[in-house]
Amino acid sequence: MNKLFFITLIISVFTCQNNFAQSEKAEACINSLIQQHKAVGISVAVVKKNKIIYTHSFGLKDIAGNTPLTDDCIFRIASISKSFSATAVMQLAEAKKLSLEEDVSTLINFKVRNPKYPETVITLGMLLSHRSSINDSQGYFSLDSLNPDKNPNWAKCYNNYEPGKGYMYCNLNFNLTGAIIEKVSGERFDLYIKHHILDPLQVYGGYCVDSLDKSRFATIYDYNADSGKFIPSPAAYAAHSAEIAHYTMGYSTPIFSPTGGMKISAGGLAQIMLLHSNLGKTKGRRIISKKSALQMQTPLSEEEGYGFAIMTTDKMIDGLILKGHTGSAYGLYSAMFFEPKKKFGIVVISNGCYPGSTGPFNTVLKTAVNCLYDGFIADNN
Repeated sequence: MNKLFFITLIISVFTCQNNFAQSEKAEACINSLIQQHKAVGISVAVVKKNKIIYTHSFGLKDIAGNTPLTDDCIFRIASISKSFSATAVMQLAEAKKLSLEEDVSTLINFKVRNPKYPETVITLGMLLSHRSSINDSQGYFSLDSLNPDKNPNWAKCYNNYEPGKGYMYCNLNFNLTGAIIEKVSGERFDLYIKHHILDPLQVYGGYCVDSLDKSRFATIYDYNADSGKFIPSPAAYAAHSAEIAHYTMGYSTPIFSPTGGMKISAGGLAQIMLLHSNLGKTKGRRIISKKSALQMQTPLSEEEGYGFAIMTTDKMIDGLILKGHTGSAYGLYSAMFFEPKKKFGIVVISNGCYPGSTGPFNTVLKTAVNCLYDGFIADNN
């Protein structure tokens, strides 16, 4: 008994020392990054062997108050939000309430057709994979931009290629998807995501500003290159209370920005990442089927590497193929990437940083992801 106790004690001490060394290495790397690239704050989470092993926040939540960023701060995470909409669609497809091959015009109740290819049906799957031929040139914060009865210039919302035959990243695709989720489910978009994804996983967050604790919002800052200063972006957390009071189900949905409006912490997003890494199941709850999860993660073309709101890339960490998504809006930058076979993943969110890029990714995001990979994963994976 005593021998076993001492062996266990030695293992525990070694593990603690190793964990401390890992976190010390990663934190030194990120602190250096903040100084070098003028980041306001960075919040991170690391998943290893399908468990969250590390969360930490660096820098400031608010510059004016010199308030430190903490792990319970929540951020508007921008385009990573698209994965929530896609997950909801997969749930509804599994329940046979809609089909990915269904005509968007039928689902939304106004004509959605590229006028250059009027006979080609634009499907829900095309929206989720950015292959619809729709673009954001007329704006994406209202469905009026696409609605022929509302916008005389609606035809400009369509590209020259046939739907399903080309790719263009488009935010309107996902705001349209959010409206379809409402029409099919009968639940307001923000409430559907809360009831069917967040609450089952006990994750705090959401799309409706008025339903969240605003004291937890990390101020988002846009970097002004001319002045070299960070400027607050209050529009990131606009409540739109008046518009919500006069809400039309299945049409007003862009108010919540299904394409980019999720507010969540780095740790909370790591729980969502585990859902995708584990192919639809985490915390003992199955949110979508394994088949649906694999479909979301399977690229429709090698060139873009994009599935249904999940991209595949070898450009984030050298020598590795990862799945996930990034986000950028109002000065915020976010990244969520995982390796499902090796069962690790990394979340990085910055509430303001220098907007330079290294390859296809923001330099601060990419460097922070590599700091965390080198510190916690590389030598032990």
